Amino acid sequence: MTTTSGWTTGRGPARWVTDGRAAAGWGVAYTALGVGCAVSGTALFGAGWVGWAVAAVGLAAAVTGAAVAVSGPRPVLRTALWVLCASAGAGAFSLLMDVVTLLFGQGVDSVPGAAQHVLAALGAVLLAGTARAGAAAPSSRGVPSGPAALGQAAPPVVQLAAWAGTVAFVPYVVMKLTWAFGGTFAGVSGAEMRAASERNGASGLWLALESWGLDPTALLAALGAFLLWGLVRPWGQVFPRWTLLLSGRRVPRPLPLLPALLGAGTLAPYGVVGVGYAALATAGVVEVRVGDFPTAGDALLVCWIGLGAFAVYGAALAVAARDYWRRTR
Repeated sequence: MTTTSGWTTGRGPARWVTDGRAAAGWGVAYTALGVGCAVSGTALFGAGWVGWAVAAVGLAAAVTGAAVAVSGPRPVLRTALWVLCASAGAGAFSLLMDVVTLLFGQGVDSVPGAAQHVLAALGAVLLAGTARAGAAAPSSRGVPSGPAALGQAAPPVVQLAAWAGTVAFVPYVVMKLTWAFGGTFAGVSGAEMRAASERNGASGLWLALESWGLDPTALLAALGAFLLWGLVRPWGQVFPRWTLLLSGRRVPRPLPLLPALLGAGTLAPYGVVGVGYAALATAGVVEVRVGDFPTAGDALLVCWIGLGAFAVYGAALAVAARDYWRRTR
């Protein structure tokens, strides 16, 4: 259904997303979660006050979504929705880590924290859908998309980003496989690393893979490279398709976008912030935590390898996902 003002509400579930009701309902749920955590003293992201911040975002989303439902997607309301969408996206940080730990049979660090990550990710999608619904369609003149772009590879600059994201993981994979095969890297042997994994509560599946010379994070890095190249090469468009409600109608979107957006939203900020920390530690501004490593230099070496890979790969994944979205629109 479309009104004379151009406000598209669509049908069925899409209408709940585009007319502001889904955003308002999500805001109420997010507010309840934040207040519950704050009142009970449950820390989110390691701090008790974050619960009140979550509640504030949820309350603002509830009010904004209700305003959209009443008056339509006015420009000021769409701007507010995008700001809230970014806040919710930040709240979903480390959701990927929760998924990884569950995949390998480990429990999440905090059940309320994991619930907050999931709810924040859902909110980011709903808020973006409401904000996009009232926006004018962007001009795509000269930019192939949809059927005209299906079967096409990404532009060379995007493929260059994919190469950068892949190569960035090579030192990380070498480091992890060195430990998995019992070698020594950064002053720590494979046996010592496995003992540290046991102390840190690694699951039986995780430890079994390491005993077979298969480091789980190295396997995930290989899977991540596969996903990255699937986003930039034509063969990546044969994946099953799903429905993402980000406009006033049901819009088919390819399945790879879900893990791509999740990975980019987690790894890029985590890596960039981590690289900044590593740079400050290298310059002597802050003191690096040695942890299981014999010296600060060894700990820094591992930081640079791991966090650098996450930063470059996360940025490459964001670039590739955006182009994939455009080409399959």
